[in-house]
Amino acid sequence: MVDTLGVAVVGFGWMGRVHTQAYARLLHHYPRLGLRPQLVTVAEEVPGRAEEAAAQFGFAATTRDWREVAKDPRVQAVSITAPNFLHREIGVAMAEAGKHIWIEKPVGLSTADARAVADAVAAAGVQGAVGFNYRNAPAVETARELIASGAIGRVTHLRIRLFSDYAAHPEGALTWRYEKERGGSGVLGDLASHGADLARFLLGDIESLTADTAVFIPERARPTGATAGHARATGGELGPVENEDYVNCLLRFASGARGVLEACRVSVGEQNNYGFEVHGTEGAVFWDFRRMNELGVSRGTGYQDQPVSTVYVGPGAGEFAAFQPGAANAMGYDDLKVIEAHRFVRSITEGTPYGATLPDAVHSAAAVEAMVRSAERGVWVNVREL
Repeated sequence: MVDTLGVAVVGFGWMGRVHTQAYARLLHHYPRLGLRPQLVTVAEEVPGRAEEAAAQFGFAATTRDWREVAKDPRVQAVSITAPNFLHREIGVAMAEAGKHIWIEKPVGLSTADARAVADAVAAAGVQGAVGFNYRNAPAVETARELIASGAIGRVTHLRIRLFSDYAAHPEGALTWRYEKERGGSGVLGDLASHGADLARFLLGDIESLTADTAVFIPERARPTGATAGHARATGGELGPVENEDYVNCLLRFASGARGVLEACRVSVGEQNNYGFEVHGTEGAVFWDFRRMNELGVSRGTGYQDQPVSTVYVGPGAGEFAAFQPGAANAMGYDDLKVIEAHRFVRSITEGTPYGATLPDAVHSAAAVEAMVRSAERGVWVNVREL
């Protein structure tokens, strides 16, 4: 008999849907997990959206007030997929109510917000997971193992790119994402936070950095009603874009390695061009999210003209075996969230953290805050002081 875990989802935009689907698929891929997620309630303030979610996915109840979730004794775990400015308030409240939380990055608008949620989780003795999904790709975990084993020698430098066009259209609506008060930093919190987490996951702590940012589309039209995703708006009152479209950043790691991180949300011609290259004294590893299950690997003693081999990850790499039986069978984005859900529920079952945690979110938030300060002041910033 599998015990049930009462779960709730707070905020039912695209990411809320992804979390819900991950819960629904969890025991298909991990039948021995020991806990079966039960969809108790969904909270969403947009009229009708929670009811649609309940009808499609089978939530037992709906509410427009997330505070009702905190008071619901049927709920033991909560996915927090609401807008950034609500992360701290909801995260702290859920932890204080004794709920385990799976919260999307960047966990608030600042390092202080992320730390407040992390402290609340620690004080309550509950488990906390964070949505840094790209580290869950089996090829990325394989790259980390190769780097740690010394297979490419001593790491000298890394380059991470996160280019997307989701905000490239000039008619993109001026939603909360473009406001500092509700969205915080722009592409820094949205994409560069993933980059900072990947950099630390692969190479260890970031010691200091310097960054430059820019806004390339300075005005957008305000939407006339509720929006979902990255909707367009025409004819509305124009308002200023208050946060960054673009960032480039130089990194110095505690290990002595160097890095470059570049992210942009208005890159015409780029659709989710995310990836990294890590170079060492004896080789290199390369990963492209659009070819998620492949890893480019160069290693040996040739140094000059040393070839790069394409490795198709398979069973034995990360969580690949839970999804596909052999190498070169593709996994996709939603599978990464199933892995994340598995690690979250396993953490609850065993009382030990697995996967990305709230302390990881604090480190990423500190790197993002350092980028903001550096861009404002034109100086190197020590990440460890934030």
